[in-house]
Amino acid sequence: MVAPALVAAAVPVRYESSVDAMGSTFSVAAYGPDRESLAATVELALEEARRLDHLLSNYRPESEWSQVNRFAGQREFTVSQELFDLLAACYAYSQKSQGTFDITVGPLMKIWGFYKGSGRMPHRAEIRTALARIGYQNLLLNPTTRTVRFAKNGLEIDPGGIGKGYAVDRMAEILRRGGVKSALINAGGSSMLAIGTPPGESGWEVKIRDPRDSRKTIHDLRLKDESMATSGSYEKFFTVRRKTYSHIMDPRTGYPAQGMFSVSVIAPRGIDSEAWTKPVYINGRSWAAQNIPKGFRAYLCEGRSESPGEAKCAWLQ
Repeated sequence: MVAPALVAAAVPVRYESSVDAMGSTFSVAAYGPDRESLAATVELALEEARRLDHLLSNYRPESEWSQVNRFAGQREFTVSQELFDLLAACYAYSQKSQGTFDITVGPLMKIWGFYKGSGRMPHRAEIRTALARIGYQNLLLNPTTRTVRFAKNGLEIDPGGIGKGYAVDRMAEILRRGGVKSALINAGGSSMLAIGTPPGESGWEVKIRDPRDSRKTIHDLRLKDESMATSGSYEKFFTVRRKTYSHIMDPRTGYPAQGMFSVSVIAPRGIDSEAWTKPVYINGRSWAAQNIPKGFRAYLCEGRSESPGEAKCAWLQ
């Protein structure tokens, strides 16, 4: 008797799409058994990036984020549960990082010219004025009334250090709910999240680029059910007298952090990896070894822009 023929497993199909949001290109590559349902789920995830761009943008005057900046200095301002929870998470990151992650760096970003430009050297008086207007402790959150209040005039929250990481998490939720078991979400190369693995692979291949030559890759790795975020001095910067000033601000001094070219953090969630790149970048290797959350990994490229030689890049031990 001839054994019944085995039914071959369906070959997974690949679907890719992208959208511009939050000043970056969000792309999704995903695999699934049915192209039509896979495409519909991926497009829903990309629509989430558009929605969050309208919610969190500080360039759109009608966004809820912009309304907080406009009104919370005058009175308690009621926000959506989603935004309240995000701001509460930012406050917690600030506490855990000893203030080196600070969502209130908006005034510093503006006087250094990184709000809508590539940077400028401010006067010391401008820096002193901006420092007097920042500080996460002045972000007053009331969970009972779901309100936000600024304790200082001129305080301004900035989503640049958290928005893309939060967005890739939300997009991943939509993909998983839609049954997608294999996908890579990429937000402009600086924030990524992997779901499962591509067919026949051990993980999604991602690259950490050389911070001193963007044409080169300094490290290859594979992600599986985890996220990676990278912050580097090459993203937004200007140079004065052979010294590079990047957009990564040390909120304690009012000046861009020095001594690091780039930091990549790998963590389960995108919001975690993105938030922790800033404290590691600002505080350096020794601090990170003592304070980075258990289970997180970090790849650091250290060096000073005015010094010759290549960046010293290695995993945090």
